[in-house]
Amino acid sequence: MSEHRRKPPQPEGGGRAAARRAAQQRPGRGAGPARDVPTASPSGPYAEPPGHGSRAGARRAAPRGSGGRGSGRPDKRLINYPRSDKAGWQRFVPSWKLVCGTALGFFAIITAGAGIGIASVNTPDPNKAAQAQNNVFYWEDGSQMVATGGSMNRQIVPIDKIPKSMQNAVIAAENESFETDKGVDPMGIARAVWNMAKGGSTQGGSTITQQYVKNTYLDSDQTLKRKATELFISIKLGVSEEKDTILAGYLNTAYYGRDAYGIQAAARAYFGKDCVDLTPSESAFLASVLKGPNLYNPDGGIGAAATPEKNTERAKERWAWVLDREVAVKRMPKAERDQFKEFPKLVDSEQARGLSGQTGYLVDTAKKYVMKVTGITPDEMARGGYQIKTTFQKPRVDALAKAVEDTRNDFLDEKARPEYDTFVQFGAASVDVKTGAIVALYGGPGMDKKYFSNNADTLGVPVGSTWKPYVLAAAMQYGTQNSNGRGISADSKYNANDLTVINNRDGKPLRDASGKPFKQKNESTYPYGYVTLNEAMEKSINVPFAQLVFDVGHSKVREVAESTGILKDSMNPNNDASFALGTSTPSAIRMADSYATFAASGTHHDPFSVTRVEKDGKELPGFGAPKEQRAMDNAIADNVTKVLQNVIENGTGTKVRKLGFNRPAAGKTGTTDQNKSAWFVGYTPELSTSVALFRTDPNSADKKLISMNGVGGVDSIHGGDIPAAIWTEYMKEALKGTPVKEFPEADKIGVTADASGAPSPSPSFSPSPSPSMPSPSASSSPPVSPSPSRGGKPTCKPWELYCIPDTGGGTNSGNANGGGAGGSSGSPSPTPSGKPGRPGGTSWGTSVGTSG
Repeated sequence: MSEHRRKPPQPEGGGRAAARRAAQQRPGRGAGPARDVPTASPSGPYAEPPGHGSRAGARRAAPRGSGGRGSGRPDKRLINYPRSDKAGWQRFVPSWKLVCGTALGFFAIITAGAGIGIASVNTPDPNKAAQAQNNVFYWEDGSQMVATGGSMNRQIVPIDKIPKSMQNAVIAAENESFETDKGVDPMGIARAVWNMAKGGSTQGGSTITQQYVKNTYLDSDQTLKRKATELFISIKLGVSEEKDTILAGYLNTAYYGRDAYGIQAAARAYFGKDCVDLTPSESAFLASVLKGPNLYNPDGGIGAAATPEKNTERAKERWAWVLDREVAVKRMPKAERDQFKEFPKLVDSEQARGLSGQTGYLVDTAKKYVMKVTGITPDEMARGGYQIKTTFQKPRVDALAKAVEDTRNDFLDEKARPEYDTFVQFGAASVDVKTGAIVALYGGPGMDKKYFSNNADTLGVPVGSTWKPYVLAAAMQYGTQNSNGRGISADSKYNANDLTVINNRDGKPLRDASGKPFKQKNESTYPYGYVTLNEAMEKSINVPFAQLVFDVGHSKVREVAESTGILKDSMNPNNDASFALGTSTPSAIRMADSYATFAASGTHHDPFSVTRVEKDGKELPGFGAPKEQRAMDNAIADNVTKVLQNVIENGTGTKVRKLGFNRPAAGKTGTTDQNKSAWFVGYTPELSTSVALFRTDPNSADKKLISMNGVGGVDSIHGGDIPAAIWTEYMKEALKGTPVKEFPEADKIGVTADASGAPSPSPSFSPSPSPSMPSPSASSSPPVSPSPSRGGKPTCKPWELYCIPDTGGGTNSGNANGGGAGGSSGSPSPTPSGKPGRPGGTSWGTSVGTSG
């Protein structure tokens, strides 16, 4: 028998607890040697079966349906959810009582909240609403330039002084149900919310009442709190105020453009009369402007979409629509509508007259920059209250304006040569090389003279041969098909003869529109033969660069240009020969900023015009100088500078030296096909400045460029004469008193990779003739310009072409696509510079570019 003490049987009804106590009993003390034997488990052979009094048995014996889950009887909870009287998924289906109670409770809360909100808001006071404030602009030195906005007196007029035609026009255009609604339009709000959810416009859901309320909140914040407040006030007005009071309040506080707040100020600003004297046609125009003065004021607004031409077109369409809408909603008889065929005539803008000279263009440029950085709208900017410190330096702005106007007055005579000297336009910009700050610009004769387009920031004027440095820089950085993937030097030779066939990247001739091999034209027919790229830049010969762009790849040229600040949208999108010759259309500001990258040894700064903005005593963030970026290796930029220095010393830019500019300078002339534009872009170690000359009728619909042949009494205009003369006169004055600085010395880079067909190097200075055209001896210096002598005139003006001949840089577009030709590579260059540069951006060891 086991030495373990046998466990006593569990008592009847002892349950699980008794079994556990019995199982935990220790063996008897006399067990001795067997005390380490484990105790038997209750479920083992020695355990007794549980009695009927166990807990499990009690549960099994418990009667069902006594008010438990799914018993069919509701419990005593306040809200019976999940439902106790249902089983399974039906427990989670709310009862109709619960649904109705919840809806009623929600409605009661909303009603109570709306009632409290409506009771707590105050109705707007038109005498205190929409008080326009000044925007104050400051020069770079902190002195005040101009204060704009808030200058137009706003006079409150009663409803009986507002003509019925104005009331009808606004109601028809803005809020047809105004006279019957309660201040809000639920369907309009729903549409506006839907548009906002889709990322569309936030406008379109407001009644006249809501717009009147919104006009009292100058911040126009798109916040839920402001929207709710606006809604409550609108509802309160809709049930407590007369419709005439609301309509008069709206028309007296709305912004119409031209610094005009209220209908009386608007009538004076646009038509020079009191509002009571407005005609139905004039009323329809003012109702049209209310849709958005920045886009419907014919003077133009802020942004590329708000030009005077586009705004005028939109205003005319909207004006006609408002008149038709009045007929449709029975607020004007059709017979009366038919009387208005011509757009109403506007008086000159008082606002523009206050922004005389270059001030209007400076303010326009600064406004654009502020809105770009902050994201505020043109209407918010127009409401004023901003103090804006700009980068513009008054002495340099004055110097640039004087250089342009002096040259213009001496060069043009519209009375003597009206068929040639009219519509000639000038644009210029000057940028600080070290920071990218715009220190001066010339936008045109002045907004006070009805010229609203800013020529310093305009697009659409081809830059001509000033584009060639980007082709050269790309070849230095990425190499060509002839360099085995290594960047090339400016000593590489290319065929420069006139009417040379250009090959694509497969080595096959490009084709013109007729299917024949495309031949690139130079401005001169002189047979240059094979010349170095340095000489091709010096004389602005087209053929070498038309071929080089295919050898390096259009996409690589675009990449280099973009890295220096040229915008993609301004680049010629076609992969043709003319791309290398300047068919792209960057602005004068962008060209000056881009060339500043070469001056800064490959470091680029985005152009900026504002350094500080304050509103309500608080400084707005984001107006520090843009962070510099490495655009290209410093050795490449310095070599481009060396080539462009040669242009001024020996090439098409010698006008700069002839006019007495004795500082280190680099630059490039540019003249486009048919003489439609002429450029000079140049720089010193301190300043980069671009000057553009073109001809277009500012009042024409398409702003088409007109040839400048015959302008100023000369056969053709080149970048090396008038633009170079303006550049020189400005730069001499702008840099007066500034210490002379030298450009960094350019290290030798790249390999000499001649184009296919180039003669082999020989001890002789006379290159071998081209297989297709004879090459001149190197000892015979080709003329810089083929232009005939004017003859007989003992002296000449600084701008006159014939005093200092040059080839200009005219282009002939070739509508051809493709790549370049292959060839042999030259010997490698010395080791690269140790100066810092963009990783992988050096001109040696890089992969060959592909066609863009």
